[in-house]
Amino acid sequence: MDTAGYAGPDGSGEFHEAYDKVMAAWPAGTEPLTVPTPYGDTHLNVCGPPEGPPLLLLPGGRSTSASWFANAGALGRTHRVYAADLTGDPGRSVPGGRPLRTVDDLRVWLDALLDGLGVAVTDLAGHSYGGWIALNYALRAPGRVRRLVLVDPTQCFAGFRAGYLLHALPMLLRPSAHRVRAFLRWETGGAPLDPDWLRLQEAAAGYPSARPVTGPRPSAGELRALDVPVLLLTAGDSRTHDPRKVAARATALLPRVETAVLPDVSHHALPHGSAAELNRRTAVFLSGGRAAG
Repeated sequence: MDTAGYAGPDGSGEFHEAYDKVMAAWPAGTEPLTVPTPYGDTHLNVCGPPEGPPLLLLPGGRSTSASWFANAGALGRTHRVYAADLTGDPGRSVPGGRPLRTVDDLRVWLDALLDGLGVAVTDLAGHSYGGWIALNYALRAPGRVRRLVLVDPTQCFAGFRAGYLLHALPMLLRPSAHRVRAFLRWETGGAPLDPDWLRLQEAAAGYPSARPVTGPRPSAGELRALDVPVLLLTAGDSRTHDPRKVAARATALLPRVETAVLPDVSHHALPHGSAAELNRRTAVFLSGGRAAG
């Protein structure tokens, strides 16, 4: 994947400047880390006490680990937070070796990432497409996931709304900063967005990226067999899918799930637009308490 024009030899360029601006909102002492895998070098941003239990964060598609800026500090009070840039997506991970093509490749990638971190079992959280990756990993490697947090995950319990796909199509076919801004303005209902995060999303529009790994939604049988505690947080104003349908299907099929619909926030804005509630519920859930209250 050619990133010419997006990253100079010193990591310079508009995208990386925007990335660093968002990273400035992360807690003091956050460290960059690179872990080699069979699919290239994965970049992570790491914070929290070194002796804390591990928590791996996966961002949404065409987003970056920096996008957890409103959550890393709170979650890093108790956990050693490892936030990864998805291989093949905009960010500082560098693809190499084998290409990521299948869901099983994603399992091998995450196995290698955790092995490289020296982590045998982790708490795992993912937003949007990162939630789909996290759920599929928990289904294939349940022994490595202690607790699972799904933040308005896509293609896990319900499909996309047709209107969402129609609005996203121009941005997907010919990405540009203008189209990204217009799409996010529509999906968030014009709600105020963090300007540095928005600039990063716009800067990522033309960033070279690989075709994402996709696949079917997990089957009812697979979901019923998942013996891992799950916290599902959906965005009440999501235009991506019907958040209540997502919560209802998860409740009907997952044996150990807590669900909550967070009001007045959209799919793309959820991690920072409802950060206090997301952080509170996640922290309670990861500590073993009931996050639904």
